[in-house]
Amino acid sequence: MTTAFEPFTAGSLKLRNRIVMAPMTRSRANGTLPTTDTATYYAQRATAGLVITEGIQPSAIGQGYPFTPGLHSAEQVDAWRPVTDAVHAAGGTIVAQLMHTGRIGHPSTTQAVGHGALTPVGPSAVKAAGQVFTPTGPQDHLVPEELSGEQIAATISDFADAARNAVAAGFDGVEIHGANGYLLHQFLATNANRRTDRWGGSPENRIRFTVEVTRAVAAAIGADRTGIRLSPANGLGDTVEDDHATVYPLLVAELDRLAPAYLHLVEAGDPSLTPVLRAAWSGTFILNPADAGTSGQSRRLGLVDDGSADAVSFARLFISNPDLVARLAADAELTEPDLSKAYGGDHHGYTDYTTLAGTLPAL
Repeated sequence: MTTAFEPFTAGSLKLRNRIVMAPMTRSRANGTLPTTDTATYYAQRATAGLVITEGIQPSAIGQGYPFTPGLHSAEQVDAWRPVTDAVHAAGGTIVAQLMHTGRIGHPSTTQAVGHGALTPVGPSAVKAAGQVFTPTGPQDHLVPEELSGEQIAATISDFADAARNAVAAGFDGVEIHGANGYLLHQFLATNANRRTDRWGGSPENRIRFTVEVTRAVAAAIGADRTGIRLSPANGLGDTVEDDHATVYPLLVAELDRLAPAYLHLVEAGDPSLTPVLRAAWSGTFILNPADAGTSGQSRRLGLVDDGSADAVSFARLFISNPDLVARLAADAELTEPDLSKAYGGDHHGYTDYTTLAGTLPAL
């Protein structure tokens, strides 16, 4: 029987085990540059089979939040190299999650990092409900600029260029963020995408942007180094998906033809769709199942045992348990994170969580 603690290969990615560190925004960048603390943070968690970074914007307009890093300039590439070097020195495998936030953003955020007051963009000029965090605190979302056909093509190219930059920075691959109410998810959503051209309307048209971004990234760095993250009907970012049960099997079938390294499914919206998508996917299937806290970890690991997934991902528990893999293997006590220190700040709540032995992880 396969267990979560056995090694695995996904495309060209070599995983020392099947326990994946999920991407989590931590808002610790220096402007848009990772720091020495970033390198320490990821290296401390390099015993994960695969480390997936926080969302990294592929372009200036793709930034939705303050203090998030980018991969669209030479300076950013140089700043990421010590991070990937540190993870590799610790024996880990790391991919960069490319995240364009689309209509979730604010001009004050891009202005604060020297890119000018850029109006967020989206598939349609439809404002998201609620507010977004900015350098001056929460502000209402704005009506985004609807992307033209030329701008869509340029955005797809931005993803491919960022993927090339990721490889140049030493990453083992990339994960394309197609979930959580951000740009790719907005194209899938029936309320955010009201286009009547080839990028909107029918399910076949609404999946096109996600498919073409994946195709471009795979062409740029190889499908064997390209992953994709999806989360059907999770509702984040004021997304509504009236026909998600039709859209996602169609999308997964199209993506499967491109043979990416893996599909990373977040089971937040409609868990009943998970086995359908698992059956439609012929490659590596990473699952972030719909359980929370420390109570459901045996069940989560069992999803590898019973073949429901090839690997499982953990998010918050990797914040507060840098040695999570060892703790799970020993069925040891798990530390809950202090979420008041989850975003922004210094090393407190970032690199100061200790191992079960009460010491900082050896790097």
